[in-house]
Amino acid sequence: MRLSTPYYLIDEARMLPAMERIRLVQERSGAKCVLALKCFSSWCAFDFMKQYLVGTTSSSLWETRLGHEKFGGETHGYSVAFADDEITEVVRCCDKIIFNSLSQLDRLGHHAAGISVGLRLNPGVGHSGYELSNPVCQYSRLGARAEDLPADIGSRIQGAMIHVNCDNDDFASFSSQIDIIEDRFGKLLPQLDWLSFGGGIAFTEEDYPVDDFCDRLRELSKRHSLQIYLEPGEAAVTNSTTLVVTVLDIVENEVPTLVVDAGVETHLLDVLTYNYTPEVDGVEPLTKDAKDFSGNTGHVYRICGRTCLAGDHFGNYLFPHLVAIGDEVCFSNVGGYSMVKKNFFNGIRMPAIYHRNLSGELRLVQQSTYEDFREALTNTHLV
Repeated sequence: MRLSTPYYLIDEARMLPAMERIRLVQERSGAKCVLALKCFSSWCAFDFMKQYLVGTTSSSLWETRLGHEKFGGETHGYSVAFADDEITEVVRCCDKIIFNSLSQLDRLGHHAAGISVGLRLNPGVGHSGYELSNPVCQYSRLGARAEDLPADIGSRIQGAMIHVNCDNDDFASFSSQIDIIEDRFGKLLPQLDWLSFGGGIAFTEEDYPVDDFCDRLRELSKRHSLQIYLEPGEAAVTNSTTLVVTVLDIVENEVPTLVVDAGVETHLLDVLTYNYTPEVDGVEPLTKDAKDFSGNTGHVYRICGRTCLAGDHFGNYLFPHLVAIGDEVCFSNVGGYSMVKKNFFNGIRMPAIYHRNLSGELRLVQQSTYEDFREALTNTHLV
């Protein structure tokens, strides 16, 4: 059966390798893994994922509430800044709350009596290929620096979160971060009960040195009597989700351009934000900014969306065959930061979301309508 495009397909069988790697890391290292909802919050898959992860971590009140209501287990509540009218409900929904700054801890910490309190720390070292997503860039607002911590901080918090990685598949880089963290926060760590390393560590990649990773985490945990947490987002859903689109038109302007029934800004926003080329099943990606496509053996196409944005460009690809109007194209690794960022720019139809379980059963879990678009910005109520 051919489904109407565009649609996202979340496939548990494709998610399973990452889940099994997460289970392995927890067993060997003693660390606990919580799903980062900022990356993936499609709760149709939570019953499957909760068999492997102990809970969720959030970036807002609504994510905290979603984790509490739909995932269960441990719920970690974090935000760059909690509002006064949110804090009571955040505390109600979470087991651990993590404040981003000393000022938030000072002003709102008294609301968190009865749950475990943490503080985000900034060690001044991290790993990111993009300045936009570098948590320890100059003037970073994310976390408290070692030199700013008061002498009594260990008596005021039970844990800490140090999230300084983005797409870090380099174990040596992560290992060196631990050395620096121990040097800069060495007096504080033994006073804590738990330490979270956040997300952005690509430990579910097939060639990641998982044994070394587990040894490093276990040694750190034992040395300071800490419960270690990891917050996989992309690492939890890598290769699990596809975006299937249809070619609506082929425009010729030096190189043929496939216009598909989706958009970069609307449905794969991170492609535009970070200017990378998303993977397409069975197709070789080419340099996105290439100007000369001569010399390629095969059929070169640009794939673009149908919004009015001139830069609505998914990427350049070398197909092994000619493409025709009506053909489907499958972007094969879009689980992270796609569905959570989709939007109604240009009034383009939102992709449906399908979910396939391990038994192969397919179900439609979301189908946006014109009414969803109409009500997104104006749904009038008397105040």
